[in-house]
Amino acid sequence: MTEGSAWQGNWRVRLYERVRERGFDSLTAFAEARPAVPLHVLAEELGEEDVAGVQLLGGLLAEAEQRKQVTRFVRDVLVRLLSQHLPEGWPAVLDDSSRFTVAQSFAMWTSFTPETHKERVMQARAALRTTPPPPGWRPLGPDDELLRTLLPDEEV
Repeated sequence: MTEGSAWQGNWRVRLYERVRERGFDSLTAFAEARPAVPLHVLAEELGEEDVAGVQLLGGLLAEAEQRKQVTRFVRDVLVRLLSQHLPEGWPAVLDDSSRFTVAQSFAMWTSFTPETHKERVMQARAALRTTPPPPGWRPLGPDDELLRTLLPDEEV
């Protein structure tokens, strides 16, 4: 396959076919079976050359909206981004390099967040900057206690 082949054909159907082939009835069930695995890795599991992480992200958001679990989706996205960019956990010291990595993760998180939740994400980001988590903190899923404190489940 060539670059861009993820967008060829009916990629939504392909995405759900791949998930069902692996024994899951939804993208959410597939993703939940792999907590804290970055989205691009999940996409590669479904089709290394013809599934894109952004396709999976969009499908997960659509399912979260249907289930009225968008806040949980938002927390899950942060967990996956932190796992990707801070695999050793929250840095003990925010030097130039780690500060950039945290800022990059937060920027991506915000960009992947639906408008309905952006304000809450901005507040959570500010709280994490003001009172950083302990060094080495690695949320292992969207139900992490600290994340649930920052972004409780009430849907907006």
